[in-house]
Amino acid sequence: MTAETKPPVPPFDEASAIKKVRLAEDAWNSRDPERVAQVYTTDTLWRNRAEFPRGREEVKVFLQNKWSRELDYRLVKELWAFEQSRIAVRFAYEWHDDSGNWFRSYGNENWEFNEHGLMQRRFACINDLPIKESDRLFHWPLGRRPDDHPSLSDLNL
Repeated sequence: MTAETKPPVPPFDEASAIKKVRLAEDAWNSRDPERVAQVYTTDTLWRNRAEFPRGREEVKVFLQNKWSRELDYRLVKELWAFEQSRIAVRFAYEWHDDSGNWFRSYGNENWEFNEHGLMQRRFACINDLPIKESDRLFHWPLGRRPDDHPSLSDLNL
């Protein structure tokens, strides 16, 4: 394996796909753009809403801007489907803006990995739902979601 290998690597089975999804969730919950960007190829292609970051450096800038706006971000991802080098996930995350307005953002992502387990393409569709702070479902301390926290399916999301 090269220094740029990020296991698990394709072809994925159900267990390795679930592990890949959890590793991605953990990285994103760190809110560390440098850490997150390392799982993408240097020439990764993204679509995130109406933004199209290209390459790790643009991804880092995108994530820095994202987490400067989406405060107290907490994310849950769930495997939807997988085949060979591709994984589809659904997710929800909660956050608030600098005025204290809370949101739950829902979406789907399609991922494609190279042979080293680095994501070379990521396509995300996301919708934001304003919520009251009292309607929040994700209350764990910032960082990794606890293993015993309900899944999206458990929460009927």
